[in-house]
Amino acid sequence: MKLIYVFDAYCGWSYGFARTMADVAHRHPDLPVEVVSGGLFLGGRRVPIRQFGYVQGANAEITRRTGAPFGENYERLIADGDFVMDSGAAACGMAALREVAPDRAVRLAALLQEAFYLDGLSLSEVSTYRVVAQRAGLDGDAVAAALDRVSAADDFRRARELGVTGYPTLLAAVGERVVTLVAGNASADEVEQRIGALVS
Repeated sequence: MKLIYVFDAYCGWSYGFARTMADVAHRHPDLPVEVVSGGLFLGGRRVPIRQFGYVQGANAEITRRTGAPFGENYERLIADGDFVMDSGAAACGMAALREVAPDRAVRLAALLQEAFYLDGLSLSEVSTYRVVAQRAGLDGDAVAAALDRVSAADDFRRARELGVTGYPTLLAAVGERVVTLVAGNASADEVEQRIGALVS
């Protein structure tokens, strides 16, 4: 069995789920986890954040349900409403990080979201990936170089093939069968129960 974690770095609910995902990975260190970037803010949804009037309310609900904090620098970044979330750029950045340290993809996804939701760093800037690399103990030059090679297309194609349309989604692949463990939010204990039901 392996887990497939489909998230979007600019998705607040994915950010809220990061702690659960880290706990699940910690409990099952021998269970492979494939991390796939989805495309929440692409095309016509790649617009100034002010056009998503529900952001502040949604963030409050995310904090209430998951405990995930939103930093002052993030609040400053989005305060004037001009910031544009680009899931394509974020997915490329995640692909570059994953290429440099594939076995640490769950942790890197969490660090990437912390860079945005705590530190207010744009996921469209190469400098952000250098910061994330440094925090992860990776070579920032290697990550920056990988950004020139990678594409978001494979991730988006993989998410479509899996039938994922909402984030976060956690799947379990058991042989040829793919089972949804989480679509939205769940605790680590809830995920544990669902994994246990699959292997019992």
